[in-house]
Formats: sequence, C-alpha cells, structure tokens
Amino acid sequence: MKVLIAPDSFKDCLEAADVARYLGEGIRRVIPDAEITSIPVADGGEGFVQTMLSAMGGEKIITRVFDPLMRDVDAFYGILPDGTAVIEMAAASGIEHLKREERNPLITTTIGTGQLMLNAMERGCRKIIIGIGGSATNDGGVGMARALGYRFLDKDGMEVPPGGGSLSEIQSIDFSKVNPLMGETAVWVACDVNNPLIGPRGASAVYGPQKGATPELVERLDSNLEHLAKMIKKYLNIDVLDLAGGGAAGGLGAGLVAFAGGRLQAGFDIVKEQSHLEEAVKVADIVLTGEGKMDGQTKQGKTPWGVAQLAQKYGKPLFAFAGFLGDGYRELYDEGFTSIFALPNGPASLDACIANAPELLADTAEQVFRVLKLPAKS
Repeated sequence: MKVLIAPDSFKDCLEAADVARYLGEGIRRVIPDAEITSIPVADGGEGFVQTMLSAMGGEKIITRVFDPLMRDVDAFYGILPDGTAVIEMAAASGIEHLKREERNPLITTTIGTGQLMLNAMERGCRKIIIGIGGSATNDGGVGMARALGYRFLDKDGMEVPPGGGSLSEIQSIDFSKVNPLMGETAVWVACDVNNPLIGPRGASAVYGPQKGATPELVERLDSNLEHLAKMIKKYLNIDVLDLAGGGAAGGLGAGLVAFAGGRLQAGFDIVKEQSHLEEAVKVADIVLTGEGKMDGQTKQGKTPWGVAQLAQKYGKPLFAFAGFLGDGYRELYDEGFTSIFALPNGPASLDACIANAPELLADTAEQVFRVLKLPAKS
C-alpha cells in the first residue's frame, strides 16, 4: 500500500514534519510494510521556510529583529540556491511569540517582518517569497513598511505609534526615504486565505478574536483598516480595499501589495510546485492530510483543501486529521475529503490535547488503517 502523508502544522503544537511522522507511526502499527511518502506542506504559515528549504535546498539565516511587541528576538529566513529569499512572517511577527495574555492587536506590529525583508535585500536577494500565515498583528503591514523606510504621519506631522489601534491617526504617508533596494526586488506573497481587508470576512472580524480582539475592538480595528486603505489610495494610488487576500495576516497582504509591490499567490500552489506534490498524489493509493483546526474556512485555500483538490482530481481517497473540528467542517465532504477525524478521544483540556498530540495522532491513524485493512467480502 502506497500512502502519501501531506499535512500542515498544528498551530502552537506540532510542525508539519512531526505531524507526518506520528501519523506514519500509527500506520505502521497496522501495516508495517506500508510504502509511506511524507511531504510536509505549508501554505504560508509556520513551517513555510523549512518546507521550501527541504524541497529545494539552501541556507537558513538567523538574525535579530523585533517581535510583535517590539522586543528583540532571533528570527530566521531561508535563501534558496538561486538567491531567492523565503520568509515566513510568523518567524518575526507571529502569534507564537506572545503569551495568551499578551495578545493585543491594538499594539502588535509587523516591523520585524520588514526587518527580515530588509536583511535579505541587503544580502543581495532580489526576489522574496514571503508566507504570511500565523500573524499576531492587525496593522495592515504598516510596521513592515516602516522598516523599509515609509513614514506614517498624524495631523501634526508626527509618526503614529505602532499597532492596529493607531491606524486611524494616519493623515499622510511619506515614501521619500523608502530603501532603494525595494525598487529592485520582486516580492511574491504566499497567502493562505482569500479574505478581503475589511467587512464580515475581513482581517479584523475573522481573525481579530484569536489575536485578542473583543467584539468592540473588532469594529474599531475594521474601521482603522478602512481608513488605512483610504490613505493608501490617496498617497500611493493603489486600491486594496477589496483585494482578495488583502485581509491575510491582519492586512499584511494588502500592505505588501501597497508598500512592496507584492503579488499575492496561494501559498499552497508555490509549495505544491516546488515539492512535486501532485506527482506524489498520482502514484499514492491513499492520501492523508490535516491541520490543527478544520472548519468552513479550510476551503478558502488552506493546505488540507489544496491536498483535497489533488486527491479529487486523481480519484484518491483522502483522510484528514485535526485537533478540532469547527463550524462548517461537513462542507468539506463535497470538496474531496473522504473522512475527517478529530484527535481527542475523550474529555480533555486544550493543554492536555497539545501535550498528547503525538500519541493522539498515531492512535487515530492506527484506528483508521485498522478499518482500511479489513478484508474485502468474497
């Protein structure tokens, strides 16, 4: 039996490569001689750099930047053999850097992401692929742009404070001192969602709560991003208000388009091409995928949905594993998923599920493959 395991990471829990390893352990309990191929996949969030380096080779660079709360942190990016820089914004500006009580999208900033971009350009990289999943921010990319030389000024000509809470204070954008290397650098944005900047499906409404926003703060953040879009239109003549994917990473998608000339592309498509995932699906008998949470949003371009499209294209059964199944997950059965499994095997706290995730993954995979191994009736 040929089994392909192509999962994303389980946020705040396991990297994609670890998820694949534990699923493989469960399979081998039942079918020791299974031919297992593991292709960890990242759609732009955590693990994106390592996935690209594993597929193509290259060098991992570690450098000191600011985290979402302007504290020093060691972050990283990759340089591929052709000189392309691969960045995941989460390495500098991700929610993983914050304790739960520190999450506050009013003050968190993407400046560290801009510092990674600047470091890569100063090393000679003239193409940057940046994955923008896993953010702790809702600042529309203003922090990132500030690191590249943009200035965002209030009515008195003073720079506004960092974070999504101060965007409404911006009255002008000064781009006279933007680093000239920016004009020589192509920026491709690996985006894992297609949400617009504002509105019911926008950055603040959909992703703000997980970053610490109350319902009242969501309204304020949404209004602030709308104001930022108006300023971008006025000073840069770029319309990002209805841009598909503009709401990714708290509006960083829109910010990269406006301030860095970025081109949005599905992160899954980038990794799929580099890792030869489609060829692996073609020859597999069974395909496995998964991520920490699966729900109706999964079909908006998340890794498991991308794997499902390939499995459906080639008529392969697809089994998905998730730490939690949210509203709308049953819609995924019309998108190429054969069956979807939640890992918890009884009442348990989130912390307990995270601590026991390796065992839960292996056990659930074992249960699935015990069923698959049942002999066919004659």
